[in-house]
Amino acid sequence: MTDIFTKEQRSKVMRQVKGSRNKSTELKLVAFFKAQHITGWRRNYKLFGKPDFTFPRRKVTVFADGCFWHGHDCRNTRPKDNAGYWSRKRERNINRDKEVTQTLQSKGWTVIRLWECELKNEQLLNEKLQLLKSAE
Repeated sequence: MTDIFTKEQRSKVMRQVKGSRNKSTELKLVAFFKAQHITGWRRNYKLFGKPDFTFPRRKVTVFADGCFWHGHDCRNTRPKDNAGYWSRKRERNINRDKEVTQTLQSKGWTVIRLWECELKNEQLLNEKLQLLKSAE
């Protein structure tokens, strides 16, 4: 299918598209927190790196990272079209994630990063989120 826009116009249009976060992944975590009676979390908390969930009293942040966007090769999904662009995009995201984690840790925060694919494994979630199950 032929694009009706030039490459520059398409690029401008795509830059205007803003994600509304990863709602389905976040909602799965909300359900998990509720089922496990994990309380004290906040969404959209103003903190560097925009964590998906923040536990301000505990100084813990949780990021639910999409496997494709943040460089997890669990499904081996790599686009063949424009491969160089997507590779650079993922690499930038990986580097930004490292910077965010280091910055928050240097300020005394505990950072928990979950992969999207891990949300299907309740045992793994329990292990990774054990810190949050302790009393406040």
